[in-house]
Amino acid sequence: MRRFTGIAVRVLTLLLIAVNGDSAIIAREADHIINLWPAKPPGPQVNAGEEQDFNKPTDRLVAGSKIIKLGNVSLPQAHVYLPSAEQRTGAAVVICPGGGYNILAWDLEGTEVAEWLNSVGVAAIVLKYRVPTGNLSPKWLAPVQDAQRALSITRSNASEWGVESGKVGVLGFSAGGDTAARTALAAKRLYDPLDAIDQAACDANAAILIYPAYLTNKEKTGLADDVVVTKESPPMFLAHAWDDPVTPESSLFLALALKKNEVPTELHLYDAGGHGYGLRAVDNLPVTSWNLRCADWLKRNGWGR
Repeated sequence: MRRFTGIAVRVLTLLLIAVNGDSAIIAREADHIINLWPAKPPGPQVNAGEEQDFNKPTDRLVAGSKIIKLGNVSLPQAHVYLPSAEQRTGAAVVICPGGGYNILAWDLEGTEVAEWLNSVGVAAIVLKYRVPTGNLSPKWLAPVQDAQRALSITRSNASEWGVESGKVGVLGFSAGGDTAARTALAAKRLYDPLDAIDQAACDANAAILIYPAYLTNKEKTGLADDVVVTKESPPMFLAHAWDDPVTPESSLFLALALKKNEVPTELHLYDAGGHGYGLRAVDNLPVTSWNLRCADWLKRNGWGR
């Protein structure tokens, strides 16, 4: 397998509050919140308004609950959730929520996933990466730079957080899956090193991609030209639904390329489930239990309990 510093601040993460009788999911406190960059972030700059939750009362619910749609993120951060000392396996995963590079599905594909990872002994770093970037070219560059910096930050804090530097991975959903995939496949750091933090490696030892988006070419006949798999790519776990409009070909072509390069890979392709379910369980949709299969994969590889 291939192979975080700042003042730790314990604050309460954003809460999803019940509105008009809708149910809500409340996140626990993050153990640390760390600004990724010491000053202005590198690369393309996000010129957005005030950071806010763009969820509307008319937006669809997922498994009966609302979603935090965090937008206008120009100050990227790492929100760190640590398992108890008794549960830690030494593994850590940087989580990249999705949202089409317009917003971040902060709870659905972020803090809730951190809670699950902690339950199997894995430290979780929810990445608040820069959005919107959909009008930038390439739209994934700033998010991937943020993800690489978060991986270096994680390794810089490995001793304090009970993390092994060789067991640091990345997980992403939808556009966050694109970010996570490109971070895992990157051949080099996509920004000039800034400080001592960047002396720590920014590669991923494993990747978990859940309904990843944007990995195919326009014709959907293969991977995009800039999605390059090699024999040095890290092991991956992928899950997708056949009827996902965003599209299962991203996972299929990526898994095939990984196979051709003899990279250990586990792919779960379910018949139904659509897109954007996170890990909220839905009756009669086995795809929403992907995390159980992933927990098995993590355990087999010595990452999870």
